[in-house]
Amino acid sequence: MKNITVLLALLLVVSCNTSAQKQSKKKTFKVSKSDSEWKNQLSDMAYYVLRKGGTERAFSSELNANYKDGIYVCRACETPLFKSEHKFNSGTGWPSFDREIKGNVAYASGDPEGFYGIEEHCATCGGHLGHIFNDGPEHTTGKRHCINGVALKFIPKEQ
Repeated sequence: MKNITVLLALLLVVSCNTSAQKQSKKKTFKVSKSDSEWKNQLSDMAYYVLRKGGTERAFSSELNANYKDGIYVCRACETPLFKSEHKFNSGTGWPSFDREIKGNVAYASGDPEGFYGIEEHCATCGGHLGHIFNDGPEHTTGKRHCINGVALKFIPKEQ
């Protein structure tokens, strides 16, 4: 069982460089930088996730357990992506939300019922965020936006 879990985790990490990243390389975004500019701006892990379509290790982000009031923005361009009021504990090890801020998250084609869901990226800079699945809270949207914490920056609500 442990070997199967490790294999599935490895497949998830290796296979995340899918259609959204390929599509985002073809599209011109409002915020566009050279590869070297992104490398200089982002940490190695943020670059790997946001620009190369990678996935951080589950339970590695401090944002996974963050339930403070505020807004989650794209780490690369600070576009508002998710509101704290829509965050929930999915138990998956990644920050999860039941809805996005409309117009700020873009989607690649994919299978919402499939193992990897549909890939999500920032509509402003094209950075890879994570995936959306149809196994979220039934009492709200039924969606689970499973997002890499390293792709996000949390801005607390001003008191």
